[in-house]
Amino acid sequence: MEPNELIGWVLLGLVAGLLARFLMPGEGKGSWLITIFIGIIGAVVGGWIGRHVGFLPQPTSAGIRLPSFQSVVTATVGSLMVLSVWKFIRA
Repeated sequence: MEPNELIGWVLLGLVAGLLARFLMPGEGKGSWLITIFIGIIGAVVGGWIGRHVGFLPQPTSAGIRLPSFQSVVTATVGSLMVLSVWKFIRA
């Protein structure tokens, strides 16, 4: 993984984590690091699901870069799923 890709995943994770927290109100006791972590995990989960249901194209070359509209949507949906699990565990 190139440094640019890592920075892209972290930024996408931050955006997805923030969107998930905005869409799922409640006590937000987590730090920025937890938000980024939840967003990155959510991006991975959402990307995996998105590729398997056909919403995201399969990566065929290095020319596919983040973020696209589809990657933001799938990352946010994945982050909502991860945030739901996180809140369930912490309750």
